Amino acid sequence: MNEDAGPEGRGGTAAVTADSAAGADTEGHLIGEVERIAVALGRMFPGLCEVVLHDLRDPRHAIRVIENNLSGRRVGDSATELGLARIADPQYPSVIQNYPNRFPDGRPVKSTSIGIRNAAGEYVAALCLNLDVSVLSPVTLALSNLVATEAEHRERTLESLRDRNARELREAVEALAAERAGTPRSLSRQDKRELVRQLHRDGFFDSRDAAQTIADLLGVSRATVYNYTK
Repeated sequence: MNEDAGPEGRGGTAAVTADSAAGADTEGHLIGEVERIAVALGRMFPGLCEVVLHDLRDPRHAIRVIENNLSGRRVGDSATELGLARIADPQYPSVIQNYPNRFPDGRPVKSTSIGIRNAAGEYVAALCLNLDVSVLSPVTLALSNLVATEAEHRERTLESLRDRNARELREAVEALAAERAGTPRSLSRQDKRELVRQLHRDGFFDSRDAAQTIADLLGVSRATVYNYTK
């Protein structure tokens, strides 16, 4: 039996070795494909986004590719805490997106880390993107200043830059009347006065014949409408 067991044992070991080699080849091919993606992403955002591919099969020398080197690391450097966490726990999240980070010199970073699993569900690599947001901060500030308005004028509209046609005016009058639980003609004198003043503040009097249209809708004279605006 020992003689029979010997060849079977040797055959089993050879099969395992062959499977391991096939698995390694598959993982190598997978990581090679991700490497192409890392290089392409880095070259699409030169000087702005660092792209790093970590080979988690060798955590002590994990960095395989680094495009747009903004962190000062080198190919062959060790894995980060996220890489080690993925190695230790296959259930660790595959994607951690847009988390705050910092380069060694203190520059703020927005990072995304994508874990790459083999066919067995084990993490074998990680693709990481580190966006240098310090470059964008001055642009953001400039745009914020450009679109800013004076605080004293933010609470109300000083003018409208479009013509107010009769249909819009009629809809506005009916809506304002509905807010007062009535129709334009059924409103009290005080409600009509407040309605006219609101229309005046909203710029409806800038259009031609607006006063006459409002007067017809409210069932009052044009002169009364002008008196309500005072």
